[in-house]
Amino acid sequence: MKKTVDKDPFWTKYKKFATTEILMYLIMIIGIGLGIIFLS
Repeated sequence: MKKTVDKDPFWTKYKKFATTEILMYLIMIIGIGLGIIFLS
């Protein structure tokens, strides 16, 4: 039972980190795309 309780907060932290990382990658991709459009 202790293992499941310990895993729950870890997964919530990992999910938050994953979402922020995905947002950062999306912003980078959008920025690169806009840069290519403006440069072309």
